[in-house]
Amino acid sequence: MLLAGIFLKCNHNHTFTVSPETRYPVLRDRNFFIETYGCQMNFADSEIVNSIMVDRGMKPTDTPDDASVVFINTCSIRDNAEQKVWNRLNHFRSLKKKRNGDMVIGVLGCMAERLREKFLEKEKLVDIVVGPDAYRDIPKLLAEVEDGRKAVNVILSQEETYADITPVRTTGNGVSAFVSVMRGCDNMCSFCVVPFTRGRERSRPVESVIDEFQQLSDAGYKEVTLLGQNVNSYNHNGRDFAELMYRCSLINPEMRIRFSTSHPKDFPDEFLHVMRERHNVCNYIHIPVQSGNNTVLERMKRPYTREAYLELIDKMRSMIPGVSLSTDIIAGFCGETEEQHEETLDIIERVRYDMAYMFAYSERERTLAHRKYEDDVPEEVKKRRLSEIISLQHGIAAELNQQEIGRRHIVLAEGTSKRSEDQLSGRTDTNKMVIFDKGVCKAGDYVEVEIFDATSATLKGKALSKVLLSDTSPFPAVAL
Repeated sequence: MLLAGIFLKCNHNHTFTVSPETRYPVLRDRNFFIETYGCQMNFADSEIVNSIMVDRGMKPTDTPDDASVVFINTCSIRDNAEQKVWNRLNHFRSLKKKRNGDMVIGVLGCMAERLREKFLEKEKLVDIVVGPDAYRDIPKLLAEVEDGRKAVNVILSQEETYADITPVRTTGNGVSAFVSVMRGCDNMCSFCVVPFTRGRERSRPVESVIDEFQQLSDAGYKEVTLLGQNVNSYNHNGRDFAELMYRCSLINPEMRIRFSTSHPKDFPDEFLHVMRERHNVCNYIHIPVQSGNNTVLERMKRPYTREAYLELIDKMRSMIPGVSLSTDIIAGFCGETEEQHEETLDIIERVRYDMAYMFAYSERERTLAHRKYEDDVPEEVKKRRLSEIISLQHGIAAELNQQEIGRRHIVLAEGTSKRSEDQLSGRTDTNKMVIFDKGVCKAGDYVEVEIFDATSATLKGKALSKVLLSDTSPFPAVAL
């Protein structure tokens, strides 16, 4: 954890002392605001930034109206995500003008690395640009801004994991939390910009993950999601993700474990054995397929075939009865034909995912697809194919959820439902959202719930009793 006046290790194998009161006195007692877009990794990163800022004496606020420093943590995965950021930056610039320039605007994350020149020079929307591996430098960069200079650091690291920084949890509910176990990605899928914006894979030491997990357990958290761009390729000094997840599962039998995101190429049997044998590892796997056609998969640089993917799905369901599956699907990738699109629809029908993230292909600069292939599927065709994918998947999800009626699940209550103050919402072991009347239950309780109604996205149920997770079966869904 970063604390005033302690020694910190840096990437050049030497140590230095930090004295925030003397080095960056201008930061003390100022308010800051962080707005986050994109994946769970970005939200975890915002908690790291929050920790760094609080340690320098700054105070978080829930609104930009009260902040003298405003950060927007950005996502570059699709053009639509970037457009949201540009709109928000224009809003912040208007707010800054109303305050006669008394506001520092900073861009963090993936867009910072990719579009630093445009932010600082062409659009002149921001004062500070910081990439995902440079968050430790934020106090120094803010001091440069105070001296009248624009400030930027988007250098990617082969070592930085922020393993010594304890995140300040601000985005959660006090029940569930994210823990980043690795950073970067080495897969180089042809459509994906992440390796260029987040750098090469590097894993945190096992013990640092265990320590953070223990801290969350001591603080009363009931669920932790282990995060990485390709989390099941985790490896630190020969210790793999199966070992890490197993060790985490031993810390607190009343604490559930999830993980995201995984890659189909990295599912050894040992990993699936841990999922099956440990009662507090959730029966849920997010396993992106992207396309159901081998030619498209090869063009995407996805190192598996349709047949191998389906074999893996069969093995998962054989080894982990009742496992819930979700996926990512891209419609209209470069060169995709109608026949190839039909194969994607077919694999959705065959697998019958509980949930899917579905998008039309969005070309990203610097990727192999941008350099090598033509984005030749017309936008109207992409939209139509995406609509067909969404319609099919929603129908399957509705059918699967209807099958839950009459079953009982152990639900972790996460908080008050948005629909009613008298109801709680939470998730099953299989990641299905459930709404039920509060009764004597509260956030953080494990509750046995009987399902009586369902839509494609949500289950409704009746709370039967509070339970201990350690007293439940690893496969809690029981047909009555």
